[in-house]
Amino acid sequence: MTERVVLTFEDSEYSLTRLDALAAGLARTLGARGVRAGDRVALMSSNRPEFVIAVRAIWRLGAAVVLISPAWKRGEVEHALAVTGTEHAVGDNPVLAGLLPMLSLDEPIEPAEATWAEPDPDTDSVLVFSSGTTGLPKAVRHTHRSFGAAVRHWRDALGLSDQDRIQVVTPPSHILGLLNIVTALECGTWMRLHRRFDLDRLLRTIEADRITVEMAVAPIALAIASHPELESFDLSSLRYIMWGATPVTASVAEEVTRRTGVRWVPAYGASELPVIACNPLEDARLDSAGKAVPGVVLRVVSLDTGKPVAPGETGEIQARAESLMAGYLPAEANAEAFDDGWYRTGDVGDLDAGGWLHLTDRSKEMIKVRGFQVAPAEVEAVLHGHPAVADCAVFGVPDTADGEAVIAAVAAARPIEAEKLTGLVGERLASYKRPREVVFVPEIPRLPSGKVLRRILKERYGRPADQ
Repeated sequence: MTERVVLTFEDSEYSLTRLDALAAGLARTLGARGVRAGDRVALMSSNRPEFVIAVRAIWRLGAAVVLISPAWKRGEVEHALAVTGTEHAVGDNPVLAGLLPMLSLDEPIEPAEATWAEPDPDTDSVLVFSSGTTGLPKAVRHTHRSFGAAVRHWRDALGLSDQDRIQVVTPPSHILGLLNIVTALECGTWMRLHRRFDLDRLLRTIEADRITVEMAVAPIALAIASHPELESFDLSSLRYIMWGATPVTASVAEEVTRRTGVRWVPAYGASELPVIACNPLEDARLDSAGKAVPGVVLRVVSLDTGKPVAPGETGEIQARAESLMAGYLPAEANAEAFDDGWYRTGDVGDLDAGGWLHLTDRSKEMIKVRGFQVAPAEVEAVLHGHPAVADCAVFGVPDTADGEAVIAAVAAARPIEAEKLTGLVGERLASYKRPREVVFVPEIPRLPSGKVLRRILKERYGRPADQ
Protein backbone atom coordinates (compact mmCIF):
# COMPACT_ATOMS: atom_id res chain seq x y z
CA MET A 1 0.00 0.00 0.00
CA THR A 2 1.41 3.37 -1.08
CA GLU A 3 2.07 5.72 1.80
CA ARG A 4 0.20 8.99 1.92
CA VAL A 5 2.10 12.03 0.58
CA VAL A 6 2.31 14.91 3.07
CA LEU A 7 4.80 17.21 1.32
CA THR A 8 5.28 18.01 -2.36
CA PHE A 9 8.03 20.15 -3.85
CA GLU A 10 8.24 20.58 -7.61
CA ASP A 11 8.35 16.95 -8.86
CA SER A 12 9.31 15.36 -5.52
CA GLU A 13 6.89 13.80 -3.04
CA TYR A 14 7.48 12.91 0.60
CA SER A 15 5.55 10.69 2.96
CA LEU A 16 5.91 11.17 6.70
CA THR A 17 7.99 7.99 6.84
CA ARG A 18 10.39 9.32 4.20
CA LEU A 19 10.71 12.67 6.01
CA ASP A 20 11.42 10.88 9.28
CA ALA A 21 14.07 8.63 7.72
CA LEU A 22 15.82 11.60 6.10
CA ALA A 23 15.60 13.58 9.36
CA ALA A 24 17.14 10.64 11.21
CA GLY A 25 19.95 10.50 8.67
CA LEU A 26 20.64 14.21 8.91
CA ALA A 27 20.48 14.02 12.72
CA ARG A 28 23.13 11.29 12.64
CA THR A 29 25.40 13.51 10.54
CA LEU A 30 24.85 16.52 12.80
CA GLY A 31 25.53 14.38 15.84
CA ALA A 32 28.80 13.26 14.32
CA ARG A 33 29.68 16.93 13.90
CA GLY A 34 29.20 17.51 17.62
CA VAL A 35 25.60 18.71 17.94
CA ARG A 36 24.21 17.68 21.32
CA ALA A 37 21.01 18.17 23.30
CA GLY A 38 20.72 21.77 24.46
CA ASP A 39 22.85 23.15 21.62
CA ARG A 40 21.62 25.81 19.22
CA VAL A 41 21.92 25.19 15.50
CA ALA A 42 21.66 28.00 12.94
CA LEU A 43 19.48 27.18 9.94
CA MET A 44 19.72 29.54 6.97
CA SER A 45 17.94 28.02 4.02
CA SER A 46 15.77 28.78 1.04
CA ASN A 47 12.30 27.22 0.72
CA ARG A 48 13.00 23.54 0.11
CA PRO A 49 12.14 20.15 1.65
CA GLU A 50 15.59 19.98 3.24
CA PHE A 51 14.57 22.92 5.45
CA VAL A 52 11.75 20.79 6.88
CA ILE A 53 14.08 17.82 7.26
CA ALA A 54 16.71 19.94 9.02
CA VAL A 55 14.22 21.30 11.57
CA ARG A 56 13.05 17.79 12.42
CA ALA A 57 16.66 16.52 12.58
CA ILE A 58 17.73 19.25 15.00
CA TRP A 59 14.73 18.56 17.23
CA ARG A 60 15.54 14.83 17.21
CA LEU A 61 18.87 15.65 18.81
CA GLY A 62 17.22 17.74 21.53
CA ALA A 63 18.83 20.87 20.07
CA ALA A 64 17.15 24.17 19.20
CA VAL A 65 16.73 25.65 15.70
CA VAL A 66 17.95 29.23 15.24
CA LEU A 67 16.09 30.48 12.17
CA ILE A 68 18.02 33.01 10.09
CA SER A 69 16.47 34.76 7.11
CA PRO A 70 18.18 33.93 3.81
CA ALA A 71 17.73 37.62 2.92
CA TRP A 72 20.10 38.74 5.69
CA LYS A 73 23.57 40.09 5.01
CA ARG A 74 26.76 39.23 6.87
CA GLY A 75 26.45 41.80 9.66
CA GLU A 76 22.91 40.72 10.46
CA VAL A 77 23.90 37.06 10.58
CA GLU A 78 26.93 37.81 12.76
CA HIS A 79 24.64 39.53 15.26
CA ALA A 80 22.20 36.61 15.25
CA LEU A 81 24.94 34.09 15.95
CA ALA A 82 26.45 36.24 18.69
CA VAL A 83 23.22 36.98 20.55
CA THR A 84 22.18 33.30 20.55
CA GLY A 85 25.63 31.82 21.21
CA THR A 86 25.22 29.52 18.21
CA GLU A 87 28.19 27.36 17.23
CA HIS A 88 26.67 24.90 14.74
CA ALA A 89 25.17 25.60 11.31
CA VAL A 90 23.22 23.93 8.55
CA GLY A 91 21.83 25.46 5.38
CA ASP A 92 22.46 26.45 1.79
CA ASN A 93 23.63 30.05 2.20
CA PRO A 94 27.21 31.21 1.58
CA VAL A 95 26.91 34.00 4.15
CA LEU A 96 26.37 31.49 6.96
CA ALA A 97 29.03 29.18 5.53
CA GLY A 98 31.50 32.04 5.77
CA LEU A 99 30.87 32.45 9.50
CA LEU A 100 30.55 28.88 10.82
CA PRO A 101 31.40 25.40 9.55
CA MET A 102 28.08 24.72 7.80
CA LEU A 103 26.58 21.35 6.89
CA SER A 104 25.33 22.00 3.36
CA LEU A 105 21.78 21.05 2.46
CA ASP A 106 22.94 20.70 -1.12
CA GLU A 107 24.74 17.48 -0.13
CA PRO A 108 22.69 14.26 -0.40
CA ILE A 109 21.04 13.14 2.84
CA GLU A 110 21.31 9.44 3.55
CA PRO A 111 18.19 8.07 5.25
CA ALA A 112 18.53 6.20 8.53
CA GLU A 113 16.31 4.21 10.86
CA ALA A 114 13.82 6.64 12.32
CA THR A 115 14.00 6.59 16.09
CA TRP A 116 12.48 9.36 18.12
CA ALA A 117 12.76 10.41 21.75
CA GLU A 118 10.40 13.18 22.76
CA PRO A 119 12.38 16.25 23.85
CA ASP A 120 11.93 17.86 27.24
CA PRO A 121 8.94 20.19 26.70
CA ASP A 122 10.61 22.98 28.65
CA THR A 123 13.79 23.07 26.56
CA ASP A 124 14.20 25.51 23.67
CA SER A 125 12.83 24.36 20.32
CA VAL A 126 13.12 27.39 18.05
CA LEU A 127 14.57 30.88 18.13
CA VAL A 128 13.27 33.43 15.64
CA PHE A 129 14.17 37.09 15.33
CA SER A 130 12.02 40.08 16.13
CA SER A 131 13.13 43.70 15.92
CA GLY A 132 12.43 46.01 18.82
CA THR A 133 12.29 49.80 18.78
CA THR A 134 16.01 50.16 19.42
CA GLY A 135 19.12 48.20 18.59
CA LEU A 136 19.47 45.08 16.52
CA PRO A 137 16.94 42.23 16.22
CA LYS A 138 16.18 40.21 19.36
CA ALA A 139 15.95 36.44 19.44
CA VAL A 140 12.54 35.12 20.51
CA ARG A 141 12.89 31.85 22.43
CA HIS A 142 10.16 29.24 22.14
CA THR A 143 10.20 25.98 24.06
CA HIS A 144 8.72 22.75 22.73
CA ARG A 145 5.81 23.39 25.08
CA SER A 146 5.10 26.94 23.91
CA PHE A 147 5.53 26.23 20.20
CA GLY A 148 3.49 23.03 20.52
CA ALA A 149 0.68 25.07 22.07
CA ALA A 150 0.90 27.54 19.18
CA VAL A 151 0.55 24.69 16.69
CA ARG A 152 -2.59 23.44 18.46
CA HIS A 153 -4.03 26.95 18.51
CA TRP A 154 -3.36 27.39 14.77
CA ARG A 155 -4.88 23.99 13.95
CA ASP A 156 -8.04 24.81 15.87
CA ALA A 157 -8.32 28.40 14.61
CA LEU A 158 -8.03 27.36 10.96
CA GLY A 159 -9.98 24.13 11.35
CA LEU A 160 -7.18 22.18 9.63
CA SER A 161 -7.50 18.42 9.15
CA ASP A 162 -6.08 15.64 7.00
CA GLN A 163 -8.70 16.55 4.40
CA ASP A 164 -7.13 19.96 3.76
CA ARG A 165 -4.54 20.95 1.18
CA ILE A 166 -2.32 24.02 1.55
CA GLN A 167 0.69 25.60 -0.11
CA VAL A 168 3.55 27.51 1.50
CA VAL A 169 5.21 30.40 -0.35
CA THR A 170 6.25 32.53 2.65
CA PRO A 171 9.82 32.18 3.97
CA PRO A 172 10.04 29.33 6.49
CA SER A 173 12.50 31.42 8.56
CA HIS A 174 9.51 33.61 9.51
CA ILE A 175 7.31 32.40 12.37
CA LEU A 176 4.25 32.13 10.08
CA GLY A 177 6.07 29.98 7.54
CA LEU A 178 7.37 27.58 10.20
CA LEU A 179 4.00 27.49 11.95
CA ASN A 180 2.21 26.57 8.72
CA ILE A 181 4.69 23.79 7.94
CA VAL A 182 4.69 22.21 11.40
CA THR A 183 0.91 22.49 11.81
CA ALA A 184 0.31 20.86 8.42
CA LEU A 185 2.56 17.93 9.31
CA GLU A 186 0.89 17.54 12.72
CA CYS A 187 -2.57 17.51 11.13
CA GLY A 188 -1.74 15.30 8.16
CA THR A 189 -2.62 18.20 5.87
CA TRP A 190 -1.23 17.83 2.33
CA MET A 191 1.26 20.62 1.63
CA ARG A 192 3.07 21.98 -1.41
CA LEU A 193 6.24 23.95 -0.70
CA HIS A 194 7.25 26.54 -3.31
CA ARG A 195 10.82 27.63 -3.95
CA ARG A 196 9.71 31.26 -4.26
CA PHE A 197 6.59 33.35 -4.68
CA ASP A 198 5.17 33.52 -8.18
CA LEU A 199 1.58 34.75 -8.49
CA ASP A 200 0.57 32.81 -11.59
CA ARG A 201 2.08 29.62 -10.17
CA LEU A 202 0.26 30.17 -6.87
CA LEU A 203 -3.10 30.57 -8.65
CA ARG A 204 -2.47 27.64 -11.00
CA THR A 205 -1.57 25.47 -8.01
CA ILE A 206 -4.83 26.30 -6.23
CA GLU A 207 -6.64 25.06 -9.32
CA ALA A 208 -4.47 22.03 -10.10
CA ASP A 209 -3.90 20.78 -6.55
CA ARG A 210 -7.38 21.71 -5.29
CA ILE A 211 -5.95 23.78 -2.43
CA THR A 212 -8.50 24.26 0.36
CA VAL A 213 -6.80 26.88 2.58
CA GLU A 214 -4.61 29.66 1.19
CA MET A 215 -2.34 31.84 3.34
CA ALA A 216 -1.74 35.46 2.34
CA VAL A 217 0.03 38.55 3.58
CA ALA A 218 -0.72 42.02 2.21
CA PRO A 219 1.54 41.91 -0.90
CA ILE A 220 0.10 38.53 -1.95
CA ALA A 221 -3.46 39.75 -1.37
CA LEU A 222 -2.85 42.88 -3.45
CA ALA A 223 -1.24 40.85 -6.22
CA ILE A 224 -4.25 38.53 -6.35
CA ALA A 225 -6.71 41.45 -6.40
CA SER A 226 -4.75 43.17 -9.20
CA HIS A 227 -4.37 40.13 -11.46
CA PRO A 228 -6.01 41.05 -14.79
CA GLU A 229 -7.03 37.45 -15.51
CA LEU A 230 -8.04 36.36 -12.01
CA GLU A 231 -11.43 35.10 -13.20
CA SER A 232 -9.72 32.60 -15.49
CA PHE A 233 -8.48 30.54 -12.51
CA ASP A 234 -10.73 28.02 -10.80
CA LEU A 235 -10.44 28.82 -7.09
CA SER A 236 -13.61 26.98 -6.07
CA SER A 237 -11.70 24.46 -3.93
CA LEU A 238 -10.76 27.17 -1.39
CA ARG A 239 -12.64 27.20 1.90
CA TYR A 240 -11.10 30.63 2.62
CA ILE A 241 -7.95 32.72 2.37
CA MET A 242 -6.28 33.61 5.66
CA TRP A 243 -4.99 37.21 5.92
CA GLY A 244 -2.11 37.64 8.37
CA ALA A 245 0.89 39.81 9.33
CA THR A 246 -0.87 43.17 8.82
CA PRO A 247 -4.40 44.52 9.36
CA VAL A 248 -6.75 43.73 6.47
CA THR A 249 -7.07 46.24 3.64
CA ALA A 250 -10.82 45.85 3.18
CA SER A 251 -10.93 47.18 -0.38
CA VAL A 252 -8.35 44.62 -1.51
CA ALA A 253 -10.07 41.69 0.23
CA GLU A 254 -13.49 42.72 -1.08
CA GLU A 255 -12.17 42.96 -4.64
CA VAL A 256 -10.89 39.38 -4.50
CA THR A 257 -14.19 38.14 -3.06
CA ARG A 258 -16.17 40.05 -5.71
CA ARG A 259 -14.14 38.50 -8.52
CA THR A 260 -13.78 34.95 -7.18
CA GLY A 261 -16.39 34.40 -4.47
CA VAL A 262 -13.65 33.34 -2.02
CA ARG A 263 -13.98 34.73 1.50
CA TRP A 264 -11.27 35.85 3.93
CA VAL A 265 -10.40 34.91 7.49
CA PRO A 266 -8.25 37.60 9.21
CA ALA A 267 -5.86 36.41 11.92
CA TYR A 268 -3.41 38.11 14.28
CA GLY A 269 -0.19 36.91 15.86
CA ALA A 270 3.41 37.77 16.65
CA SER A 271 6.73 35.97 16.82
CA GLU A 272 6.46 36.20 20.60
CA LEU A 273 2.94 34.72 20.71
CA PRO A 274 2.29 33.15 17.29
CA VAL A 275 -1.52 32.87 17.44
CA ILE A 276 -3.28 35.65 19.35
CA ALA A 277 -6.65 36.03 17.63
CA CYS A 278 -8.49 34.70 14.60
CA ASN A 279 -11.88 35.28 13.08
CA PRO A 280 -14.38 32.47 13.67
CA LEU A 281 -14.59 30.48 10.45
CA GLU A 282 -18.36 30.67 10.41
CA ASP A 283 -18.49 34.44 11.13
CA ALA A 284 -15.41 36.14 9.68
CA ARG A 285 -15.29 39.93 9.47
CA LEU A 286 -12.88 42.26 7.70
CA ASP A 287 -13.09 45.00 10.33
CA SER A 288 -11.59 42.91 13.15
CA ALA A 289 -8.53 40.78 13.84
CA GLY A 290 -11.02 38.31 15.31
CA LYS A 291 -11.49 36.93 18.79
CA ALA A 292 -8.85 35.52 21.11
CA VAL A 293 -8.27 31.89 20.19
CA PRO A 294 -9.12 29.38 22.96
CA GLY A 295 -6.13 29.25 25.28
CA VAL A 296 -5.25 32.94 24.84
CA VAL A 297 -6.47 35.66 27.22
CA LEU A 298 -6.47 39.29 26.08
CA ARG A 299 -6.77 42.59 27.86
CA VAL A 300 -6.40 46.24 26.91
CA VAL A 301 -4.63 48.67 29.25
CA SER A 302 -4.45 52.45 29.29
CA LEU A 303 -1.46 53.92 27.47
CA ASP A 304 -1.20 56.49 30.29
CA THR A 305 -1.79 54.51 33.47
CA GLY A 306 -1.21 50.88 32.45
CA LYS A 307 -4.52 49.94 34.08
CA PRO A 308 -7.13 47.79 32.29
CA VAL A 309 -9.75 49.81 30.41
CA ALA A 310 -13.43 49.14 29.79
CA PRO A 311 -14.66 47.25 26.69
CA GLY A 312 -14.45 49.43 23.60
CA GLU A 313 -11.84 51.77 25.06
CA THR A 314 -8.50 52.14 23.29
CA GLY A 315 -5.18 51.10 24.81
CA GLU A 316 -2.27 48.68 24.50
CA ILE A 317 -3.19 45.07 23.75
CA GLN A 318 -1.68 42.54 26.16
CA ALA A 319 -1.93 38.76 26.14
CA ARG A 320 -1.29 35.61 28.20
CA ALA A 321 -1.11 32.06 26.86
CA GLU A 322 0.76 28.77 27.10
CA SER A 323 2.09 29.61 23.64
CA LEU A 324 3.89 32.74 24.90
CA MET A 325 7.64 32.84 24.29
CA ALA A 326 10.05 31.89 27.05
CA GLY A 327 11.75 35.27 26.61
CA TYR A 328 14.19 37.28 24.53
CA LEU A 329 17.90 37.15 23.94
CA PRO A 330 19.64 39.31 24.99
CA ALA A 331 17.94 38.86 28.35
CA GLU A 332 17.86 42.57 29.16
CA ALA A 333 15.26 42.99 26.41
CA ASN A 334 12.74 41.15 28.63
CA ALA A 335 12.37 44.02 31.08
CA GLU A 336 9.92 45.95 28.90
CA ALA A 337 8.29 42.90 27.25
CA PHE A 338 6.07 41.86 30.15
CA ASP A 339 3.61 43.51 32.51
CA ASP A 340 3.07 41.26 35.54
CA GLY A 341 3.07 38.14 33.35
CA TRP A 342 1.19 39.74 30.46
CA TYR A 343 2.97 40.06 27.10
CA ARG A 344 2.97 43.65 25.87
CA THR A 345 2.23 43.42 22.15
CA GLY A 346 3.00 47.08 21.49
CA ASP A 347 -0.18 47.20 19.39
CA VAL A 348 -2.92 49.72 20.14
CA GLY A 349 -6.59 48.89 19.75
CA ASP A 350 -9.74 47.94 21.58
CA LEU A 351 -11.61 44.83 22.65
CA ASP A 352 -15.37 45.23 22.46
CA ALA A 353 -17.94 43.66 24.74
CA GLY A 354 -18.38 40.77 22.30
CA GLY A 355 -14.69 39.89 22.40
CA TRP A 356 -13.90 41.26 18.93
CA LEU A 357 -10.43 42.77 18.67
CA HIS A 358 -9.75 45.90 16.63
CA LEU A 359 -6.21 47.07 15.84
CA THR A 360 -5.68 50.79 15.30
CA ASP A 361 -2.01 51.67 15.75
CA ARG A 362 1.35 50.67 17.21
CA SER A 363 2.83 52.01 20.41
CA LYS A 364 6.21 50.61 19.47
CA GLU A 365 8.14 52.25 16.68
CA MET A 366 9.11 49.26 14.60
CA ILE A 367 8.04 49.24 10.98
CA LYS A 368 6.27 46.20 9.54
CA VAL A 369 7.13 45.56 5.88
CA ARG A 370 5.45 42.55 4.25
CA GLY A 371 5.09 41.00 7.70
CA PHE A 372 8.77 41.51 8.56
CA GLN A 373 9.73 43.86 11.36
CA VAL A 374 12.24 46.62 10.72
CA ALA A 375 13.89 48.42 13.66
CA PRO A 376 14.45 52.11 12.78
CA ALA A 377 17.64 52.15 14.87
CA GLU A 378 19.17 49.38 12.76
CA VAL A 379 18.70 51.33 9.52
CA GLU A 380 19.77 54.57 11.21
CA ALA A 381 23.02 52.96 12.33
CA VAL A 382 23.92 52.23 8.70
CA LEU A 383 22.99 55.73 7.53
CA HIS A 384 24.94 57.34 10.37
CA GLY A 385 28.02 55.56 9.08
CA HIS A 386 28.05 57.68 5.91
CA PRO A 387 30.16 60.83 6.27
CA ALA A 388 27.57 62.94 4.44
CA VAL A 389 24.89 62.19 7.07
CA ALA A 390 24.92 64.63 9.99
CA ASP A 391 21.78 63.15 11.56
CA CYS A 392 18.94 60.89 10.52
CA ALA A 393 15.76 59.18 11.66
CA VAL A 394 13.75 56.37 10.11
CA PHE A 395 10.00 55.89 10.28
CA GLY A 396 7.21 54.01 8.52
CA VAL A 397 4.28 55.20 6.43
CA PRO A 398 1.22 53.24 5.29
CA ASP A 399 1.63 51.32 2.06
CA THR A 400 -1.13 49.32 0.40
CA ALA A 401 1.16 46.63 -1.00
CA ASP A 402 3.64 46.13 1.84
CA GLY A 403 1.71 47.23 4.93
CA GLU A 404 4.30 49.93 5.62
CA ALA A 405 7.20 51.50 3.74
CA VAL A 406 10.49 52.63 5.27
CA ILE A 407 11.21 56.37 5.00
CA ALA A 408 14.53 57.91 6.03
CA ALA A 409 14.74 61.57 7.09
CA VAL A 410 18.31 62.79 6.63
CA ALA A 411 20.00 65.99 7.73
CA ALA A 412 22.98 66.13 5.39
CA ALA A 413 26.42 67.48 6.27
CA ARG A 414 27.16 67.88 2.54
CA PRO A 415 25.33 67.11 -0.71
CA ILE A 416 24.62 63.42 -1.22
CA GLU A 417 22.31 61.60 -3.63
CA ALA A 418 19.40 59.72 -2.06
CA GLU A 419 20.18 56.68 -4.22
CA LYS A 420 23.62 56.37 -2.64
CA LEU A 421 22.11 56.23 0.84
CA THR A 422 19.43 53.69 -0.05
CA GLY A 423 22.09 51.67 -1.86
CA LEU A 424 24.27 51.70 1.25
CA VAL A 425 21.44 50.25 3.34
CA GLY A 426 20.76 47.68 0.62
CA GLU A 427 24.38 46.54 0.78
CA ARG A 428 24.39 46.11 4.57
CA LEU A 429 20.86 44.95 5.39
CA ALA A 430 18.08 42.79 3.99
CA SER A 431 16.23 44.26 1.01
CA TYR A 432 12.99 44.84 2.95
CA LYS A 433 14.87 47.21 5.31
CA ARG A 434 15.97 49.47 2.46
CA PRO A 435 14.26 52.91 2.59
CA ARG A 436 11.63 53.44 -0.05
CA GLU A 437 12.43 57.17 0.06
CA VAL A 438 15.00 59.53 1.54
CA VAL A 439 13.65 62.91 2.67
CA PHE A 440 16.28 65.61 3.22
CA VAL A 441 15.41 67.82 6.20
CA PRO A 442 17.08 70.80 7.91
CA GLU A 443 17.28 68.98 11.24
CA ILE A 444 15.92 65.92 13.05
CA PRO A 445 13.41 66.90 15.77
CA ARG A 446 14.49 65.50 19.14
CA LEU A 447 13.65 65.79 22.81
CA PRO A 448 16.34 67.16 25.15
CA SER A 449 17.05 63.54 26.05
CA GLY A 450 17.97 62.89 22.42
CA LYS A 451 14.88 60.79 21.63
CA VAL A 452 13.68 61.28 18.06
CA LEU A 453 10.21 62.79 17.70
CA ARG A 454 9.07 60.42 14.96
CA ARG A 455 5.50 61.63 15.33
CA ILE A 456 6.55 65.07 14.04
CA LEU A 457 8.43 63.54 11.13
CA LYS A 458 5.38 61.48 10.20
CA GLU A 459 3.15 64.55 10.35
CA ARG A 460 5.49 66.58 8.14
CA TYR A 461 6.67 63.96 5.67
CA GLY A 462 4.56 60.88 6.26
CA ARG A 463 2.17 60.76 3.35
CA PRO A 464 1.24 57.18 2.34
CA ALA A 465 3.95 55.67 0.15
CA ASP A 466 1.48 54.77 -2.62
CA GLN A 467 0.08 58.29 -3.06
